[in-house]
Amino acid sequence: MEKYAVPVAPIGENPKPITRSHWKRSLIELTGKCNRHHLHDVAPRLMQSYSEIGVFPHKYKYHNEDTPCKTHFRQYYRFVLDEPPSVITGIRQSVLGVSALEFDAKGIYLASVSKPGCLTVHEFESLYCQSNGSGTREDQGKQLLHIPVFSGANAVRWNPASQDEVVCTSLINNEVLIFDIGYVSSEPTEVLRKRPTVNVHGSSVRQGFSDIALSNDDARVLASDTYGAISIWDRRASNLPQSGLTTNAIYGLTSIQLDENQCVIGATKSGFIYIWDLRGGRSSAAFQSHKEAYSSPLTSVRLSSMLNKIGPLKAQSNILPKEIQSININPSCSYQLGFHLDDGWSGVLDLHNFQVSHIHCPPPPWLDESNDVIPMSPPRKASWLPKHSIYAVGSTSNNGLHLLDFYPHTSSPCHVDYDDSKNPGETLECKQNVFVPLSGLVTACATHPLNGTIVAGTVEASLLMISQKHLCKKGDDDDMMATLSIHDS
Repeated sequence: MEKYAVPVAPIGENPKPITRSHWKRSLIELTGKCNRHHLHDVAPRLMQSYSEIGVFPHKYKYHNEDTPCKTHFRQYYRFVLDEPPSVITGIRQSVLGVSALEFDAKGIYLASVSKPGCLTVHEFESLYCQSNGSGTREDQGKQLLHIPVFSGANAVRWNPASQDEVVCTSLINNEVLIFDIGYVSSEPTEVLRKRPTVNVHGSSVRQGFSDIALSNDDARVLASDTYGAISIWDRRASNLPQSGLTTNAIYGLTSIQLDENQCVIGATKSGFIYIWDLRGGRSSAAFQSHKEAYSSPLTSVRLSSMLNKIGPLKAQSNILPKEIQSININPSCSYQLGFHLDDGWSGVLDLHNFQVSHIHCPPPPWLDESNDVIPMSPPRKASWLPKHSIYAVGSTSNNGLHLLDFYPHTSSPCHVDYDDSKNPGETLECKQNVFVPLSGLVTACATHPLNGTIVAGTVEASLLMISQKHLCKKGDDDDMMATLSIHDS
């Protein structure tokens, strides 16, 4: 019987354990939880899978008539097509283009505004299904709402407390328009106004609004103006602001965000980031009186000073204060504030220590020797992907979109402390940023809150859909073809 016995190691000897790699995918399937590090591991595959799958030009007509809308490029600006490229670029970027985009909380509707003054609401599912076609032929039926608003429209937001309401503002108008998409009407359901400002000569001064934010209580509306102040309305009280926030500076605000802790974050043309607390505190006076009282910020950060603390970056660049064109809070990491500068740089400000943790510095347009004309770069608004800490922003010089890995760890290639030598198992090909070529110059983009599909607006006011390519799968009947996406496969 001894020949059938299995030999056992003597007591006192420790057998060498068998090392096996962890089954990450099986663990996710068993627990139903996706680890953040696993999301970062699969992020490169996701980034490389993005491409342009649909183009939707803005060639609408009012009320199905022969009168084209204000954004209709080829009808209203046909004379531009006969001009040199530099003239075309300058004119179309000053008077044309999509200014802002935003999905509602569930990703059902997509709202956009253009500089000539068009507010458009699309049903995302309809857009996505039509992206399987060529996309060059205009279909008036794909938009749910298309109405004229004021010229210079610059911001659009959904009301988080009422997803039927969409709000927009303009750089040359001191009104905030609120529309209810449940009503088929070109008139706003509510108009919020700012008190007129009188100069030394006694005439009224128009202060346009650069950005807006709405609270979750369906009452407060915030709008930043071009003179460095934020007006706060309580819709239950009046259509005039009850209080406000100020920067005590002459430079205007360009972008604002309202976080989950009721803190307002604002960025300026001079390169500063300010933070106010609406809950009260050292310098807050919000909603203490029906008179319009302005509160000073709790703290401020000069972004150029934070960038100068990055040794390798300071050694290679002459860092000067730059306009911050947009800021965005990372939905998957609330202490990460993404920013984009007018020279094309993008990065992350860590709100815990107010240090720049990530930076991406693309080469300036004048380094491109193949391009004889240096185009005027339009303002750009970026967007975060919902789960992967990936920042999407348009290129300054090329027709395309940068997908930047801003994962909150030193393994991110954009992290200021990134060192690939410390990660021998990883290569630069594994973790890297991705450039997605597109058919237009991007001015703004928005990301679907559930499936990560990106919709970008261009200087020609077209909408570009960027996602995984469609796959065709044959069913039981050869005549029936089902269009699938890599998201669903």
